[in-house]
Amino acid sequence: MSTAVVWFRRDLRVHDHPPLVTALNEHDEVVPVFVLDDRLVHGRFASANRTQYLLDCLEALDGELRERGSRLVVRHGKFEEELPKVVEETGAECVYAAGDASAYARARDERVAQTVDLRLGPGNFIARLGDLKTKGGTPFKVYSPFRREWTEQPRRAVHDAPAEIPTPSRVQSDGIPSVTALGFDEPPTLIDRPEPGEAAALKALDDWAPHAKQYGNTRNVLSEPTSRMSQYLHFGCLSPLKLEQRTREATTYRGELAWRDFYAYVLLYGPVQRPEPRWDADAELLKAWEEGRTGYPVVDAGMRQLVACGWLHNRARMIVASFLTKDLHIDWREGERFFMHHLIDGDMGSNNGGWQWVAGTGTDPQDYTRVFNPSLQQKRFDPDGEYVRRWVPELDTPDYPEPIVDHAQERERAIADYREART
Repeated sequence: MSTAVVWFRRDLRVHDHPPLVTALNEHDEVVPVFVLDDRLVHGRFASANRTQYLLDCLEALDGELRERGSRLVVRHGKFEEELPKVVEETGAECVYAAGDASAYARARDERVAQTVDLRLGPGNFIARLGDLKTKGGTPFKVYSPFRREWTEQPRRAVHDAPAEIPTPSRVQSDGIPSVTALGFDEPPTLIDRPEPGEAAALKALDDWAPHAKQYGNTRNVLSEPTSRMSQYLHFGCLSPLKLEQRTREATTYRGELAWRDFYAYVLLYGPVQRPEPRWDADAELLKAWEEGRTGYPVVDAGMRQLVACGWLHNRARMIVASFLTKDLHIDWREGERFFMHHLIDGDMGSNNGGWQWVAGTGTDPQDYTRVFNPSLQQKRFDPDGEYVRRWVPELDTPDYPEPIVDHAQERERAIADYREART
């Protein structure tokens, strides 16, 4: 009997899972494994919200595997120690996994590959990122030419979920722990939290796909629902290629999927570092921003939605990011950190890339002279006040604070600071 391990990471599904398909085609038995490594769980961007969602997605994946005669083997320990143990216990020949882009992921895979036969394939992204280069053979540094090449690149086939996954019983699983067992406090009960797991992701796709063409008309309206696919893409409960396939004619929405690949591509090849202004370190202003009491209703609404939902509308993400960096002059990394603490869809590439785009730093940044006016943003994207009223119910009462800064003055300072940094 030939046995292989399939190492699940950010691809918690059984449909369109290339490493799983390859393993089933080339081996008699497959051992699905997920490793909870404390260096990742409690790493730089530890989050009780996101960890709880991960654990719920693992439960859902285990259910999908059991329906196919298999189960998820969960091990708690270091990647480079637990995977060799599983290989030894099962007599597996190799380990299959979907390649990832971040420096952390690549270093992790290099460590594991020193002890097992690790075979990496596609699955986490739509494009084959390593094949996308300029005509001169260098990595793209700007989104628009990347998008053109990304659009033209041929796609691999989308795989159906296997009907059966033969799995040996001769391997022990530590089981899926509680979030508190992993050392977190019990996370808050989030509002509007999407159902975790693959079945929920596929249902959400069915519900969203008929409306995707309208995304270009409604994506910036703060009170309008969006696709809410980001958490499913982050944890891989939904194949990004399957999502693109189902929404291929929705040009604007497809562009958002290209941005996701682009920010992963930037992690793969390293961002361009641009000069940054001198940031202020005002703890009180930062706290006011985090708590949604800046005196600018649309900013406060966005920050309160983030904390209450573990998710934030994309237009609101840009508004609050601009306010932090260009009205309060606080380092965008403080915003990146706060977002990653709360977001269930917190993706290192997309979050880092989005913050740098607004802050005017890094690869393909937003023009630094463009500073979002929160009052005009509210009039344009929440004209009826529905969004603001939901999250700032004390508006127009004595309990609501006065603006903590004057936007017009801070805008002028921001432009001057950026100009000085780049001369």
